[in-house]
Amino acid sequence: MKRGVYLDYNATTPLLPQALEAMLPFFTERFGNAASPHLWGKDASDAVEEARHKLAQLLGAIPQEIFFTSGATEALNLALFGLAEAYASTGRRHILVSPTEHKAVLDPLKVLSLRGWSVDFLPVDENGLISPSDLRKALRQDTLVVAIMLANNETGVIQPVSELSAIAHEKGAFFLCDTTQAVGKIPVSLPALGVDIAVLSAHKFYGPKGIGALYLKRRSPRVNLQPILFGGGHERGLRSGTLPVPLIVGMSVALEIVMKDLPAEASRQSALRDLLRDRLLEIYPSARENGAAAPRLPNTLSMSFPGLKASDILARTPLLGAATGSACSSARPEPSHVLLAMGCSPELARSTLRFSVGRFTTAEDIEVAVEYLSTTFQSLSPRGKVLS
Repeated sequence: MKRGVYLDYNATTPLLPQALEAMLPFFTERFGNAASPHLWGKDASDAVEEARHKLAQLLGAIPQEIFFTSGATEALNLALFGLAEAYASTGRRHILVSPTEHKAVLDPLKVLSLRGWSVDFLPVDENGLISPSDLRKALRQDTLVVAIMLANNETGVIQPVSELSAIAHEKGAFFLCDTTQAVGKIPVSLPALGVDIAVLSAHKFYGPKGIGALYLKRRSPRVNLQPILFGGGHERGLRSGTLPVPLIVGMSVALEIVMKDLPAEASRQSALRDLLRDRLLEIYPSARENGAAAPRLPNTLSMSFPGLKASDILARTPLLGAATGSACSSARPEPSHVLLAMGCSPELARSTLRFSVGRFTTAEDIEVAVEYLSTTFQSLSPRGKVLS
């Protein structure tokens, strides 16, 4: 019997059994509302605050800087719209952003631009990297925030965020960093990065779906946001809504477990990624690795297969879990905006697959995936020959 091979860990990860075990009591006997004043509510509130402290410690933050949201998308919307509203009267109405950001950043900025905000895109090189000198040139006196992700969800390319954030601060601009793909894959210390705002999502590091967090720096300077949800004043008035205690508990447990063996697991996954790349080049010599010259996540591989369409490859390889782009936009027919910004042609972008390995990927999985892809390439290439 043939089996499926999942190589799409950047889209989502399976829940760790330890996280599920920690969550279960909060669905049943420990079911209290964390905002309630009685014994049941205090039990839930204590669990939330314990999780908040644990997450803060793992990220180098303080507990008061961590706010729970439904995920990274909500956190980014809250950060962008909340920041714009809070500082609208200051005259700072300019935003700088990388063109390779997730749609959860780019789409809210489209809305802000329609509301009168000035949004400019920083250029990236062929590896998707932002140049510190380009950022310095683009900054203006009225720049409110610079939004640049730590690690790209499609290519895995890691930006020099600590250097970029320092440059932004020279002009008094805030620095917003989407760390969603980085947390749990590489060491992340938010103070060391020098960022003012950051977001993360639990299901990217083997926690439950539907829970994420927003980091707001409290000092030098303190970041203020206006809420975009109203109705109860939860999370110190910033994010109303009954807290999902089981999800919060599962999130903190998952990150704690992942961080314990991070160096060894990163090394193992990097070796698997490189094995996959080498084997793909053997069976499709004209394949191209995107972002190869830049620092990258240890688990992520973006490969273009000239002459083929990525959608056709996946359709012919149903037992392989991979992606044509980020999971949130793979259903869209247009080529990846990330690859286009890096200088790829639309045709090459449409030929690109993202592979991302994880904690449960094995060398055998890689070989099985390559076997599946080899068969697919033979079927899609003219006269059954692999293009080279």
